[in-house]
Amino acid sequence: MKTRNAKAFRSCALAIALFLAAIVSATGREGATGQENSAAENPPARVARLSFIKGSVSFLRAGVQQWSDAALNYPVTTGDRIYTDKGARTELQVGNFTVRLSEHTDLTVTNLNDQILQLGLQEGTLRLSVYQLPSGGTIEVDTPNGAVTVVQPGEVRIQVDPNGDLTEVAVNSGSVELTGGGVSQTLQSGQAAKLTGHDEVAIVSIPLPKADDFDKWCEARDRHISSSKSARYVSRGIPGFDDLDEYGTWEDVADYGPIWYPAGVVVGWVPYRFGRWVWVGPWGWTWVEDEPWGFCQFHYGRWVHVGVRWGWLPGPIVPGPVYAPAFVAFVGGPSFSITIGGGPVSLTAWFPLGPGEPFFPWYHCRETYIREVNITNVRNITNITNIVNVTNINNVHYAYRSIATTAVPANVLRNGAPVARQMVRLTPQQLERAQIVPHPNVNPTLRAALPGKPVTPPPVRPQASFTAAREAPRAVRTPPPISRTAPISERISPLAPARTAAPPKLITRVPPPPPHVPFTVQRQYMTQHPGRYLEPQQIENIRAGRRPGPMLDREFPPHVASPPHVRMAPPAPPRKQ
Repeated sequence: MKTRNAKAFRSCALAIALFLAAIVSATGREGATGQENSAAENPPARVARLSFIKGSVSFLRAGVQQWSDAALNYPVTTGDRIYTDKGARTELQVGNFTVRLSEHTDLTVTNLNDQILQLGLQEGTLRLSVYQLPSGGTIEVDTPNGAVTVVQPGEVRIQVDPNGDLTEVAVNSGSVELTGGGVSQTLQSGQAAKLTGHDEVAIVSIPLPKADDFDKWCEARDRHISSSKSARYVSRGIPGFDDLDEYGTWEDVADYGPIWYPAGVVVGWVPYRFGRWVWVGPWGWTWVEDEPWGFCQFHYGRWVHVGVRWGWLPGPIVPGPVYAPAFVAFVGGPSFSITIGGGPVSLTAWFPLGPGEPFFPWYHCRETYIREVNITNVRNITNITNIVNVTNINNVHYAYRSIATTAVPANVLRNGAPVARQMVRLTPQQLERAQIVPHPNVNPTLRAALPGKPVTPPPVRPQASFTAAREAPRAVRTPPPISRTAPISERISPLAPARTAAPPKLITRVPPPPPHVPFTVQRQYMTQHPGRYLEPQQIENIRAGRRPGPMLDREFPPHVASPPHVRMAPPAPPRKQ
């Protein structure tokens, strides 16, 4: 097994070159849409990871009206909203940034892409840790009383009272700029200020608050990240790399280099089997692993089978790793179904990509993205620009198709259900007849668009709107440093008084993106091409009140609508472990 895998690894340059050549020929759309050079045409290279949950944490997906429980390892992106109830805490890892929320906090991820992290804090307390601020990048927290923009890496705490009348900003390290209502002011390390008002904002210096239990917890989490030994092998821009120390071990393996092996997995454990598929835009079908450590290993790098164990081979250490919803190839075809209870049942299957095998995105992107998502997630790539003709992707040899394919009834994906308990075992003959397909031919239900079980909406006000911060008419003097141990004169009570009826407005420097097209609206237009997220021009057409129009991308391999079910022999019974 090791020899075969090593050969596959050494041939990765050829495989990637074949893939890129095929994409160039198969996606001959460049120049046809008039949108070739738009950076927004590529999906974001980064997302946030829900990396810690304590207590009752509610989640509202962008474009969805139903609140649900938050779920560990769930990817968080533009438009998602989070609320922490009494006694609750949660954490979002965004590569080189971490956002932590205390209890009674209402936060929206207003915008998250390769250039900006923009958060909307309607009420409550967050602490933002910025370990590195990329050149040209923006980190902004919008509140009812002003926008807080990170100027230098460090730690900042921001607290908004329940009615949005008062915002308190404390800079433990680094520096931030406060903007709103015609004023602006810079806060340096060891300084704090309170902001009041909306149209006319007043900024007043206050003593730096003493650290409370929430601050101490945040500091301990930061120490855990900064001291991680796995940073020797993994880019610090990958969410979840710090969990690798606790849940597994690193070994240097000939032909591969450093490989991480998970500890305590069940007998017969296979990557992308113990979790579920969820529907997250703009990628569509996205894998969420059950294990608490299971994020970076399923969205970066590759898995490799060495001897009798599965290990994770991270991509190269690069400044900007590129996230993907899952590094798998899907299996299907017109005859991929079984007979259960006297009737045909459509199947969906997939297997993990090996260390030298190219990733074929099943969502809209440009060739620049296709190149980057492969280069940043496969080690030791050489001669990637070689052009070799490929005529049939099903002729590509996949190392793990025969030993690690997971198959389930299509309804498991459709409803976002756990995979392992409903797995269907296939015979070698059934698997051989199946074809590589671009994506599952399955549209999601609302359940697949939720991270957890539906819940009653938490006690939050309506979603805030935005108002642009007016430029300051003159420079405002930076206040002198405040003693780090001075008592704070005004504290914001975490207990929510009676709420105002009107939706709050958040002051912003960077204009927010347009609102999401509702999931229910998108879904009704996905019938002609099931299982694929709508393309950007389709979304824009819907926003403009027009019909979305056809998809312009040519998928590789070409998408073929499923014909009526063809019966297959039932699968072999599961073997006893």
